[in-house]
Parts: sequence; structure tokens; C-alpha cells
Amino acid sequence: MNKVNFATVWLSGCSGCHMSFLDQDERLIDLAEKINLVYSPLMDVKDFPENVDVTIVEGAVGNEEQLHLLKTVREHTKILIAIGDCAVTGNVTALRNTLDNGSEEIIRRAYIELTDVNPLTPNDVPKLLKRACPLNEVVKVDYFIPGCPPSADLINYVLTEILAGRAPNMEGKAKYG
Repeated sequence: MNKVNFATVWLSGCSGCHMSFLDQDERLIDLAEKINLVYSPLMDVKDFPENVDVTIVEGAVGNEEQLHLLKTVREHTKILIAIGDCAVTGNVTALRNTLDNGSEEIIRRAYIELTDVNPLTPNDVPKLLKRACPLNEVVKVDYFIPGCPPSADLINYVLTEILAGRAPNMEGKAKYG
């Protein structure tokens, strides 16, 4: 049996969705028998590979680097899953969207107003987008797993169904927050 090329991506979020992914505990052994992990913050791979069968993406799209990565992920992935409320709705990351000039206000607050020593706007970090957005505002998303974070049971259910070639039935299984 050929293994499925599988990737996980972390954009603007807290990593709680990756923690829930890892909370699948012993079920990860069953999953490892079916997948070939090709890209993840859990490993040291710099470039997103081609020919990925399934990718789960955590976090909202908050900066230009993430925007480019997400477009590459979509281009190289057959099935893209938005995992967690930040990826599905923008959630906490998108709170800055309520500010008149959110990206500039966030940078000024973090690097100028709250610093005691050497306040300076950094030039070596990716430029924030004007507004943070959920994945589906940028690329086509095939499946959504809401939750903050989604439970390990729900993640396992969705992945098990997809790896079996079935569409997961999310009715009554998922909730936001």
C-alpha cells in the first residue's frame, strides 16, 4: 500500500491545533502507517514539496510570507484542510481587522510603545497584510475543522475518513470556540 504524502502548516495561530493533532496519542501510530510526513513545523524541511496528497493548515493568513506559502501549499496539494478557528474564520488573529489601520497599529504597539529599550520598527520580519484572513479568502479549502483548538478525536475522524477515500460528515461533530 502506497503511503499518502501528508503535510502540516502553521500560519498565524497559537499552535494549539498542532498540539491537538499530537494529542491523537497512540492513534498517531496508525496514522504513521498510512502517511509519509513530507512537511511540518515538527520537522526541518524548508521548502513545501510538490505532489502532496493531504495538507492540514493551522492559523490565519497574517503576513506576506504566509500568503505566499499558502498559495504554494494550494498549488502543490490535492486536499487542503483548514484546521482550527483561526484558519476557518480568522479568529483571534483577525481581531486587528477591527482597527482602522490594524497592521501598522499592531507593529507600533509591539515594537515602539511596549518596549523599554531601543524602540525600533523591525525591517527583517515579513510584512503584515492589511488584514488577517481565513484560508478560504485566499485559496480553495476542501474541508474545514473548526474549534479552538479542535479535539484530537475530531481531527482523527476527519483524517481517517479522508485517508479511507470518504468525505467526512461534519454534521453535529464540530463547533466553534
